[in-house]
Amino acid sequence: MNGAETASISCESMPEIARALFASGGRMQMVYGWQPEPGATELCYLASPAEAGRFLLWRCRPVGEVRSLAAIWPSLGWYEREIMDLFGLGFREHPEPNRLVLAEEIPPPFDQGAGHRALVRAADIPRPLPELAAPEVQTLPFGPVRADVVESAEFTFFYVGEQILHYHPHLFFKHRGMELRFAGLAPLAGAVLAERVSGVGSVAHALAYCQAIEAACLCEVPKRAEWLRVLLAELERVYNHLHYLGHLAATTTLKVGEAEGKLLEERAKQINARLTGSRFLRGVIAPGGLRRDLAPGDWLRAALEALWAETARYVDLLEHSDSHLDRLITTGRLPRRVALDQGATGPVQRASGINRDLRRDHPYAAYGDLPLSVPVREAGDAYARSAVRAAEIDASVALMQQVLLLLEEGPVRNDAVTRSEAEGLGWAESPRGTLFYAVHVGTDGRLARVKIKSPSFSNWRVFPFTVHETNMMDYAINEASFGLTVAGCAR
Repeated sequence: MNGAETASISCESMPEIARALFASGGRMQMVYGWQPEPGATELCYLASPAEAGRFLLWRCRPVGEVRSLAAIWPSLGWYEREIMDLFGLGFREHPEPNRLVLAEEIPPPFDQGAGHRALVRAADIPRPLPELAAPEVQTLPFGPVRADVVESAEFTFFYVGEQILHYHPHLFFKHRGMELRFAGLAPLAGAVLAERVSGVGSVAHALAYCQAIEAACLCEVPKRAEWLRVLLAELERVYNHLHYLGHLAATTTLKVGEAEGKLLEERAKQINARLTGSRFLRGVIAPGGLRRDLAPGDWLRAALEALWAETARYVDLLEHSDSHLDRLITTGRLPRRVALDQGATGPVQRASGINRDLRRDHPYAAYGDLPLSVPVREAGDAYARSAVRAAEIDASVALMQQVLLLLEEGPVRNDAVTRSEAEGLGWAESPRGTLFYAVHVGTDGRLARVKIKSPSFSNWRVFPFTVHETNMMDYAINEASFGLTVAGCAR
């Protein structure tokens, strides 16, 4: 696969490879399945070794059930369960072999003649909940319909008084089968769908998808387009982080802080609209570069400077609001070891002391030509997560100002001529963390399989570890501090 060092192996050798990766300080990113031809399922394991700048991909053809790697890499647990649901392939010795993505009565949509359904009896087990032995323990099922415009999800709390003993999230009510919808599309048309996987991550998804197509096509993107892609990606990061700060203020009942944060978010979106015609920056990125050139003149430099000054004042006020800080400090602590084992990503992992960022460690677009500041905190609590995002706004504005100074004239798009049976890996550091697209083009030149590794899929898995044994009154603050999206997780 273009974009990753690829090797074909036997499925039986994967546990040994996974242990060696763990011992060397690398990281397993995901595992996914696809069918190169009807009746033949292939598993693809993507990893990032300790040394930055490259990815590893191991491919194997399972015969019968496959050994689960969740005991070695807990972060793979959800990916294996997703494969059970979508392909019907069984993973033996899996610690949680119940359904994750689809309801029990829905057959595996990708099981195209492979005959795996008989292997997945354990996946038909309904989601497990602890049995109650003490009468004083109460149960609260909350959702899937929640207040306001919050996305659908069901959370079950087991608690005594205000103390949460156990928390079980049930997501995927919004599962739209987006990966399946890519199949059969022309590769050049897939960017429109990628932009709609997660509305607040349109640029990151389009960028990762287009870079995967470009890798598959061996297409070189013009330099001006690479610089403008950085500009668009950082504009998306800024408005996301401003929304985050406003929403977090709402959960601590800091109403003025909520209003100011969302006002700044609105001003950032107005800048987006003036530059691209879309508040969410859609319809610009395309395979080969950009659909059209942009005109970021002196007005953008001035607008960013004004937004940064207002944001700095706003963050300073938050930092001096004791009632706000008191609710954040020590809330929802995520230890570094748990963050690493369970696959935390983005600001969530960096707030727990894990210094990783794809823009720096695996540069794409024009990030390799820019000095990048990566804020890291150690406490792993809600305050650390908010501090990382606030610092990232400063870093993003500084990056965009450099782009405007260095931007040169030139073309913004080259032809991305797709080849049959081509494959490519693309990635982006979205506002919520690492995002991957693995693209497989079929013999007819159309998309055969598109796999999306979404940051919210990773961080929703991590989140419950910060809820157990916490206070019920802190739950909304803790959830807001993770900056999660359900649509990005469910796909």
